[in-house]
Amino acid sequence: MTGHQTAEPDLGVLAARVLFSVQRELFTALAAQGFDDIRPRAGAVLAYLRADGIRASELARASGQHKQVIGSLIDDLERLGYVERKPDPADRRAKLIYPTERGLLQMEAAASIMRTIEERHAKALGKQEYATFKTALHRVADLQHEAQHDSQTPGRSQGNCATGEAG
Repeated sequence: MTGHQTAEPDLGVLAARVLFSVQRELFTALAAQGFDDIRPRAGAVLAYLRADGIRASELARASGQHKQVIGSLIDDLERLGYVERKPDPADRRAKLIYPTERGLLQMEAAASIMRTIEERHAKALGKQEYATFKTALHRVADLQHEAQHDSQTPGRSQGNCATGEAG
């Protein structure tokens, strides 16, 4: 952001406003349902957790967080009884992160709360406009991820992020 305020908030400001507002609503509702021991930062694990297990490295990649951050969050969630580590049947040296019974209940509650939030926005904007918004937001998120990845890859030329073509 530049040193002056503009009449129109930039992408980062708008994205942050949506993120923080949704997080507040989600975690307040989760707390009211008995999941009052988790914090929004745990979403980097909980949002990508799968009932059939997932590796910590996959959680890091999906969430965009460093492996060390994900490892710390997994430790916290394991201590709180939301996840457990088990050997990966495909590679005994690796561990998979599985939700516990409490973790599955939290995942179901979070999914229900998020459906309610999304339904409210779809009703306010109209289903078609909301679907278009989500598609565009998904594309912007993918483009931003690709641009960040391209800028962090030494020797990689900047190409067309929309098509993946090198320039």
